Amino acid sequence: MKRIKTLILAILMAFSINTQSFAWGGIGHYVIGKLAEWHMNPETVKKVEDVLQKQSISGVGVWMDNIRADKKYDYTYTWHWVTTVDGEYDPEIQEEGGDAYSALLQLKENLKKGGLSAEEERDQLRMLIHIVGDLHQPFHVGKPGDRGGNDVKVSFFNKETNIHAIWDSDMIENKKMSYTEIAHELNKRITPELKEKYTSKTPADWLREAAAIRPDMYDIPENNRIGYDYIYKHYHHTEERLTAAGIRLADILEEIYGSN
Repeated sequence: MKRIKTLILAILMAFSINTQSFAWGGIGHYVIGKLAEWHMNPETVKKVEDVLQKQSISGVGVWMDNIRADKKYDYTYTWHWVTTVDGEYDPEIQEEGGDAYSALLQLKENLKKGGLSAEEERDQLRMLIHIVGDLHQPFHVGKPGDRGGNDVKVSFFNKETNIHAIWDSDMIENKKMSYTEIAHELNKRITPELKEKYTSKTPADWLREAAAIRPDMYDIPENNRIGYDYIYKHYHHTEERLTAAGIRLADILEEIYGSN
């Protein structure tokens, strides 16, 4: 009986660690994919969907989270985040299995170069779509020491959780809007000038942007109780990060599959 209890506890702990390191949750990834679809040429969208075997860009956004149950993809486990002290990429402090930043650059190079089988291209494209989103969840560009905020325990409207999970999904889900409703609201604010601002930055710049947001992310009350005040002050970062990710994903996919 004692061995069974120990096994159950170990499984629950492993499940907790895995789920807490997801980025954006489903809604956030779907929003990013939908914005990307709207800001791509229809011909490019069709090419991408052909590679995805008739799945949509928004629809495959959480595929890389779901494959954590498949040991075939264990090599991608550490590709959901990158660690940075001050916003600069340092390969010396990354996980042995790789990180989101280096994986993104390699996947983009592979897809541009070509020569992949249909299944390899589909898998790597789905990974790229997901990782672009992950790199815009600020806690997935985390500082050393607290597992991207997973170790910072807080209460969100009396629900015990951690600050990472609040940025992944809790603040978004608190809006009680579907992903298409959120995407429509964000899309209304996108101007040519905003698109130019985001697409002119490199992935290295994305890390610096995330690090710059950290003081607000850790702006936690002394009693660790987070509610309307925190959302009011900081939800605009979530909206900005989702918008930036959608525009940049569209730009990268156009670079890889567009006709220009």
